[in-house]
Amino acid sequence: MGRLGFMIALMAGPAMAEEWHSLGPADITAALSARVLAYTDGSTQNFHADGATSYEAGRVTLGHWRVLGDQYCSNWPPSDRWACYDVQAEGAGLDLRFVAQDGSTTQGRYIDLR
Repeated sequence: MGRLGFMIALMAGPAMAEEWHSLGPADITAALSARVLAYTDGSTQNFHADGATSYEAGRVTLGHWRVLGDQYCSNWPPSDRWACYDVQAEGAGLDLRFVAQDGSTTQGRYIDLR
């Protein structure tokens, strides 16, 4: 590959990395069960297959997760409130983002794939 071809391939990589697609219920379950994500703020979240979840940002917080309809939902005791989010995956499959009702997003990357 010539230098021009190499440069075009490099420029195409970031563009492809920005292609996001929405996940359905089965895909959300598969994307999260027994997986660990690191978020852009340095925190991590472990999604256990049994519906337990742990979030670590200086200290560990324990909660629950499930899929309701076509959304990921989480509950963090002592609250009994479930917050639900749309889930999108990045084209290469390494990144997920959670989209709240107000359109805000939280992005994470699998760290158990390293």
